[in-house]
Amino acid sequence: MTTPPNPDLEYITAAAAAALDEGRRRLDSATTAAQFSEAERDVLGKRSALATLNTLLGRAPQADRKAAGAAIHAALVALREFAAELSGDWEARRREERISAERLDLTEYSAGPALPPLPGTRRGIGHLHLVTQTRDELEDTFVAMGFTVAEGPEAETDWYNFEALNMPPAHPARGMWDTLYLRLGPPESVLLRTHTSPVQIRLMESGQLPIYSVMPGRCYRRDTPDARHLPVFHQIEGLVVDEGITFGDMAGVIESFTTAFFGPDIHSRLRPSYFPFTEPSAEFEVTCPICSGSGCRTCSGSGWIELGGCGMVDPNVFAAVHVDSEKYSGFAFGFGIDRLAQVRAELSDMRHLLDNDVRFLTQF
Repeated sequence: MTTPPNPDLEYITAAAAAALDEGRRRLDSATTAAQFSEAERDVLGKRSALATLNTLLGRAPQADRKAAGAAIHAALVALREFAAELSGDWEARRREERISAERLDLTEYSAGPALPPLPGTRRGIGHLHLVTQTRDELEDTFVAMGFTVAEGPEAETDWYNFEALNMPPAHPARGMWDTLYLRLGPPESVLLRTHTSPVQIRLMESGQLPIYSVMPGRCYRRDTPDARHLPVFHQIEGLVVDEGITFGDMAGVIESFTTAFFGPDIHSRLRPSYFPFTEPSAEFEVTCPICSGSGCRTCSGSGWIELGGCGMVDPNVFAAVHVDSEKYSGFAFGFGIDRLAQVRAELSDMRHLLDNDVRFLTQF
């Protein structure tokens, strides 16, 4: 089509429709990922037919420019949506090809005839530990809710484990954690992390906002092992930082997690508490999954089991990682994976998780 010196509305509308049809044809006719990428650049790039039409608007009659611009924009939006739909199909194909190429053939090969095992030599097939199974289920649940999974080092500096979390040296709140310090650097400057909260500091320090992440991992405290405590244990914490986050958002996330993980009959509730890195803070409890809230020995007849702590991120924590607390707000929560595994498996003593008794482990 020859471009007239003063393209009117009829010309631009017809040209936009033709560019849309041609673009769809080019995208749909691609047979390889490379061809699709090339076609996408040709029909949506700076030198595409629709981009060229945009440059003609200045020569169009004044009365036609608004309608002509709308026609070009509508064609561009339709073409982008069509390309995005096809792009998803190509991404799925590339993923399938990559999985197929990376698949390992684990088929057992025997050069001779198969022989029956000798008496007493049959070995059982191992499986994941109960705590690992629980951690995997928790990660799957939170990922399905839109969270990402983050990890960090188990040996941490005092700044990440305490100071950045609003606990400067000699702060009374440090007494809440029995810390195991390492003989590295100045005295009491390097330690085995007492919680997975340092990962939250590292995430916020990166400056990549917003954040919707959970942090599972191993933690260490100088605790005496008993039925409900271990010196080496596992935690999972969550952090949300974005604009306009409220306490109600936190309560909703905890309730959504509770029903998704335990089932629709189990719910959560919050009661006031204190943590140095959140304000306001709360403990969250869930309906006892053993008695469904009717009261039993595990929940001491209350119908509720304390699961963990939560609260809105303290502005002092935001200040430590250079996040603008006037623009962003957020909440954090956390609880013990071992404790959760103990409750779900109805274990009377958490130390059973460390005994490595095969008779016990094979039950899960």
